[in-house]
Amino acid sequence: MRPVEWFRGFLPSTLRGKLLLVSLAVVVLPISLTGYLLEREGRQALVQEKTEKLFGLTRLLDAHLGPGFDALLADGGATTGIAATDREAVIAALSERLTPFTDLVAGANPGVGVGYYSKALDAIITYGPSRDYSATVGTSIPPEHPGWRVLDSGKRAVESGRQVRGFILNAMLPILRDGTVIGYIWANELSDDVEHQAAAMDRAVLTVSAAGILLGLALTHALSRGIGLDIRRIIDGLLRMRSDLGHAILPPPGEVGEIAVEVNGMARALLDARSLTENILHSIADGVIAVDWAGQVTAVNPAAEWMIGVTAAEVIGRPYASLFKPDGQFASPLLDTLKTGQPHIGVSLDFPGARQTLHLTVSSSLLRNSHGEAIGAVVVLKDLTEQRRLRTQIMRADRLAALGELVAGLAHEVRNPLTSIRGFMQFLESSDDVKEWQRYAPLIVRQVDSLNRLVTELLEFGRPRPPAIRPVQLNDLIREVSLLAGRKSHARITLALAPDLPQAEADGEALKQVVLNLIINATQATPETGTITITTAAQDGREAVVAVTDDGEGIAAENLDKVFDPFFSTKPNGTGLGLAMAHRIVDAHHGTITIASTPGAGTTVTLRIPFLHSRTDDA
Repeated sequence: MRPVEWFRGFLPSTLRGKLLLVSLAVVVLPISLTGYLLEREGRQALVQEKTEKLFGLTRLLDAHLGPGFDALLADGGATTGIAATDREAVIAALSERLTPFTDLVAGANPGVGVGYYSKALDAIITYGPSRDYSATVGTSIPPEHPGWRVLDSGKRAVESGRQVRGFILNAMLPILRDGTVIGYIWANELSDDVEHQAAAMDRAVLTVSAAGILLGLALTHALSRGIGLDIRRIIDGLLRMRSDLGHAILPPPGEVGEIAVEVNGMARALLDARSLTENILHSIADGVIAVDWAGQVTAVNPAAEWMIGVTAAEVIGRPYASLFKPDGQFASPLLDTLKTGQPHIGVSLDFPGARQTLHLTVSSSLLRNSHGEAIGAVVVLKDLTEQRRLRTQIMRADRLAALGELVAGLAHEVRNPLTSIRGFMQFLESSDDVKEWQRYAPLIVRQVDSLNRLVTELLEFGRPRPPAIRPVQLNDLIREVSLLAGRKSHARITLALAPDLPQAEADGEALKQVVLNLIINATQATPETGTITITTAAQDGREAVVAVTDDGEGIAAENLDKVFDPFFSTKPNGTGLGLAMAHRIVDAHHGTITIASTPGAGTTVTLRIPFLHSRTDDA
């Protein structure tokens, strides 16, 4: 476990607890640290103040001493000797001269002891107040006494600890005369007095710090309690908004209230968006059904209810598969999307509903949440049943109209050969010349063959056989047909075939007829120096695209809409059934054939053939 995670384990889980913990860090620690620093700095300031005061007294005593101990004795008329008795007399004489002043200084500063020490006499000359410390006059300081360091170094010093009169703070000033240390002056104060003052200062700092900490904790407690109540009201409001977006949270004052206002605004926006979505779903004519990961219906709009013949209350929570007939042999794109994650767009199918079988186009896709995670699937159903019925009527009318055009075209195509045959027969009826019969008989036979060819093509056009579907490699088919057609034309045929083109499920012989017809049309429209280009490609992995392009004379714009009509031809000897037959064959493969042409620049005919000829319609 990482240290950060370990530390988080000890953090309180509530905001109030975290605020209290923060108050400990923000209030208690700074105040405690400040109190400690104040106490430390105060104690140091107190000691510094005492030290400066004591050194001030030593300087006062030093000024009073004047030129030194010897000069003071000379002013008093005494002399200094070497004998021990003389030493004591000198000490006594000096003490007598200096004691009044040291007592005066000590008396003006209660608790302070002051005095002189002579290096030459190695004795305390005076110690005031004399009433308390006169017995020390004439004694020597012990070897470990810090006064010796002052005498030896000639530098002032401050010492704290046990000395002559107990635990004291002692300021010692060397007596320098003519560059020579002749003794030192001290001023000291009992440590108990210093500690009493420091303790009083500590108590003041502690009292102020404790009061600050308690006040900070009290304010933090009150603040955290208020914030906790405000946040609790917001949380309760959010919980209620789960089922009622129209509920508004009463905003408390302050920044937390601004949060509540923004939450209310977002809830209104979400409610408006939901209302808009619901209105759209209720208004659109297409059916919409949503399911969760388990395939249970979670939403259905009125259009879907009407299509399937159910109500939302009846199907929400039920499996989506329960909406079909159980024996419908029906595979659903919605359930396939739910299983594989692959969307289906515009799939045409017959939906086995409870009341009737519907002809629909279906699009399905995954539903995702705000994090992009799939949470279900949705299907959009477009009812084409009525359109199919109308299209059937239109197709029937178109067939009748086409039949009329076919009959008219057939009559025209048949009339010319029959007229020629009738004329030849009328001429030969009155002729007994065998040579005349031999001359006109081949002409009559050619006219009969023309009629036979027309009838044959008409029969093939009128009675199309079902395509014999097998796997076909279109590239190989195109190479074979182009090789055959290239022998009958001087136009150059170039191939640009996709090397990775998959096999297609198709009737190879029928498609050969289509491609051959297109190449023949292209060669007839192209001069001998022209070029015919045939290309193949795979479109979205769903269909093969074959394009036949020539650089011939092109087709007039007013004739483009007629090229697939039976008996329409711009060639003198054409029957007009070639492109019509090609259109029928491509349509039988569920493909499309389109033509684009620019007069004088050339023509491109494009075939689109699905790789899968027949697939099970899903929903």
